[in-house]
Amino acid sequence: MTIVNFSIEYNSINSRNIFTSGDTINGRIIVETSKDTAIQSLIFVGKGSAKVRWTEHHGQKHNHYYWSDEKYYDIKQHILKDGSKTITKGRHVFPFTFKVPDRKMPSSFQSRTGRIVHKVKAELKRSMKLTKEAKAHFTFVSKADMDIHGLMEPQHDCTDKSLSTFGSGSISMDVHTSRMGYQQGEDLQVQVEIHNQSSRDLKPKFVLYEKQSFFAQGHRRLYTKDILKEKGEPVEAHSNKTVTKIITIPRELPTSILNSAIIKLEYRLKIFLDVKLATDPKIKLPIIVLSALEVSDRKQPPGPAAAIGFDAFGNSNQPSWSQTPQYSAATQPLDFPPPYESHTVYPSLNNADKYGNVL
Repeated sequence: MTIVNFSIEYNSINSRNIFTSGDTINGRIIVETSKDTAIQSLIFVGKGSAKVRWTEHHGQKHNHYYWSDEKYYDIKQHILKDGSKTITKGRHVFPFTFKVPDRKMPSSFQSRTGRIVHKVKAELKRSMKLTKEAKAHFTFVSKADMDIHGLMEPQHDCTDKSLSTFGSGSISMDVHTSRMGYQQGEDLQVQVEIHNQSSRDLKPKFVLYEKQSFFAQGHRRLYTKDILKEKGEPVEAHSNKTVTKIITIPRELPTSILNSAIIKLEYRLKIFLDVKLATDPKIKLPIIVLSALEVSDRKQPPGPAAAIGFDAFGNSNQPSWSQTPQYSAATQPLDFPPPYESHTVYPSLNNADKYGNVL
């Protein structure tokens, strides 16, 4: 095998190994050969895209397949330009510097139906040979979008209900929150004014849940999942009470995705009164989860960013009711790079070669 190792790797810039718009990614493409090798071109690619795929079954023989794609950026740079060049036997390192486009883009996301991927990739072309590729995903997190309409405005809704079966009287509740947008790890305070003019005792309950929506060819696929459930203080029959509940947005909760045409990740806060043997009155309020990027997360390595280039060739289950928030790990994006310490290296997605190098 002429190409012993072909891989791409990048340096992390913070302990959480995340990047956002405008960040600079430094890394290297590694080419290791067992003999002198002619190369037509070596290309670096930075790419961000989304993909949606699902199948619907209609009867035994009628299946409908839906798909859609969305591209956010596809930036190519020639490390070795087109034209035959010969590199000597051994290990060659071609450093690159890539700036993530400074624009609004959705965060990395993955589910069984769709995904949003940000990655760096290398393409090695040789005459009469298949193009070799190496890639490495990086976790992209959008900056908090403060331009969303109503983001920082108070929310209010109300509902009422009359009981006629297994009880009598009326129930009403008014729900208030200070705003719609909250950062990861931030406390959400909800106030519920309950007027229980009925013969039944009531239990206010709170559910924060997510909505995953996928769009393709005029169709939508929808999934919901409870993130946390909490209870408030009970309200006795023929009484009024104002219940205040503090709900902490899980710090690990993925940020809302509202700027993709084919994938949406939304959150709702559902407040309802648990009435035995009757339909529960309920209210749903939209909650937007914003990124909580800290100063330490934005720390870039010292020194100016270099242009893309290369060295000399010779260089070598549902949660139960509780009084405390519960977060399901299943809601986290899958298959993203694990966190690394500052300035560690995230390697390509290949195997190790016989010399122990990561491919």
